[in-house]
Amino acid sequence: MSSVDRPVILVIDADPLSLTATSAVLHVANYEVHCAASREAALKAARNLGLDLVVCDLDIAGIEGYSITEEIHQIPERHDVPVMYSSSCQQSEVIRKRHASGAVYHLRKPFDPQVLLELVEKALWMPHLIQTRISQPHFKFSPNTFSPPSSTV
Repeated sequence: MSSVDRPVILVIDADPLSLTATSAVLHVANYEVHCAASREAALKAARNLGLDLVVCDLDIAGIEGYSITEEIHQIPERHDVPVMYSSSCQQSEVIRKRHASGAVYHLRKPFDPQVLLELVEKALWMPHLIQTRISQPHFKFSPNTFSPPSSTV
């Protein structure tokens, strides 16, 4: 996470209502939220902010959200920022493309605010947990030495 106490989230959406709703839900949940309604604004924010997560709509003024997040990931300090996409489209092609792009989650619009918060929490938590386990292992695991606990019934 960034050096501040609150996770920093960039919300990218060209629809003012969706942008406002998403950012309001995250702000009330005590996240530091920055908004971008265009590709240019999103890239400027990505260059200038220490981001912990990007929540991006799949259609930003005729540009696919994938291309914006690919550009964000080309910024050296942002190459591994997790991305969560949002869209009202649930076609299988969109879902496959989302997986191929490395997105952590896909949020269907309109969304339930609680679902948004749960997915954001998981998206922020998972990469950091993995890094912690790699850098500070709590136990050694080897497939050859693992045995399930014995039951005493």
